[in-house]
Amino acid sequence: MDGIRVLLDALPAPMRDPVLFAIPFFLLLLVLEWTAARKLETLAGERPAAGAYSRRDAWASLSMGLVSVATTAAWKGGALLAYSAIYAYLAPWHLSATRWYTWVIALVGVDLLFYTYHRIAHRVRLIWATHQAHHSSQYFNFATALRQKWNNSGEILMWIPLPLLGVPPWMVFASFSVNLIYQFWVHTERIDKLWRPLEFVFNTPSHHRVHHGMDRLYLDRNYGGVFILWDRLFGTFQAEEFRPHYGLTKQVDSYNIWTLQTHEYLAIARDVRSARRWRDRLGYAFGPPGWSPREAAVSPK
Repeated sequence: MDGIRVLLDALPAPMRDPVLFAIPFFLLLLVLEWTAARKLETLAGERPAAGAYSRRDAWASLSMGLVSVATTAAWKGGALLAYSAIYAYLAPWHLSATRWYTWVIALVGVDLLFYTYHRIAHRVRLIWATHQAHHSSQYFNFATALRQKWNNSGEILMWIPLPLLGVPPWMVFASFSVNLIYQFWVHTERIDKLWRPLEFVFNTPSHHRVHHGMDRLYLDRNYGGVFILWDRLFGTFQAEEFRPHYGLTKQVDSYNIWTLQTHEYLAIARDVRSARRWRDRLGYAFGPPGWSPREAAVSPK
């Protein structure tokens, strides 16, 4: 971790990403969960279940997470310039980072915008291509939480209202890091439903298991990051009624991290190239995942 510490020391204090500080704790929890899962399987004499670990699957998730640290930093570097210009020249006022309400606006605003982006990502195929890698594991555990996308362009655009409202750019990044850290612990089979008031307000492992489920009842549900209240308010909430089956509706049988990140882009390109009409090309790119053109009705002979 010395390399990470040197990198952090070279950055201005406001830009030191809390996610980097959290990495050792992520890895510790992952090792504990993995060890416990193996022990339980040995005691029960059972084959690995969805909440357990597959070595190749877990290493693929870890590898994607490590690459994501670098790609996310690059996206944030570009966004910092844009956000700073928006904050300096377009924001009608500048909120003080020393006021408690500025942090409330930043944290709640990031979570609401994350819900919005997340919902769009599941309904617009071109954006789904950036997000689907996170759903590609057929296991659900702390390693899956690290299976992150490499293309953060959608989120970068979605955060623009915050600097426009006068939230300092570094607070936007810090709030999203807090949001991301929170979401780590909800990726587990080892925690059952919690106290009902917590389940009503916050995203929990039970709610997020639903989100990762490929079962018809669970598809496109529970988009919240920290607060599940957004799903309750906007009609996308689904309680966990049975343990889900995880992964994509069309599974990608590969542990190659490049394939896992890019296969949907290639599928979109093939579909667009094969389409004969412009509206079909647009449908393949911007329609929901699984969209296909209606076949022209055949006139009776």
